[in-house]
Amino acid sequence: MRFILIGVGLTFAGFLVLGVMGGEYQAATFEENEFGTCYEYFEDKPPQKINCSFKVMDQTVFFALVIGLLGAGVVALVKGARGDWDSKVRPEDIVGPGNSQNEDSEGKQD
Repeated sequence: MRFILIGVGLTFAGFLVLGVMGGEYQAATFEENEFGTCYEYFEDKPPQKINCSFKVMDQTVFFALVIGLLGAGVVALVKGARGDWDSKVRPEDIVGPGNSQNEDSEGKQD
């Protein structure tokens, strides 16, 4: 169950990051393909001409981060859906009242 929750959280975070911050990273591809020059935009000064490869590299790193989040989420979901990882417990590692090998449970009856 834990892996399913982790998987849902990571997948949601990946889509959230892509949706919130992905718009500013799309502009690099459009600027390079349409105009051949790229600009960095600031709030307090005019746009500054920059090398397009830097902007495309930032875009690539951002999308690699998003793909990493989504991939980790899918792996966690698959691992959680398979569900056999938590049932592989050795009998001597089981604790609680149902364990007949536990020293505290010898001689005690419910």
